[in-house]
Amino acid sequence: MMPQLVTVRVKRPDRHPVRVWVPVLPVVLVFSPVVVVAVVGAVVGVVVACRMYRVDVVRALGTGWRIVCALPGTRFDAEYSRTAVLVAIR
Repeated sequence: MMPQLVTVRVKRPDRHPVRVWVPVLPVVLVFSPVVVVAVVGAVVGVVVACRMYRVDVVRALGTGWRIVCALPGTRFDAEYSRTAVLVAIR
């Protein structure tokens, strides 16, 4: 299953934390022309790289799709000085 929701939380020292929920599907639909061009470019890049390094193209694309489908449940925390950012993919 693909990710459905991305939550971004930014904690700042002197202010209230900011939390933003970003639904993936509407964002993809709004940016679909750009997404299509990016996906085609990425696939062409993967095919060229696979040919250069003699890797099976189908296996590489299948592995990439499995990684995208495994993203739900991923959390990423970054902290710099007194500001912290949390990104959670559901």
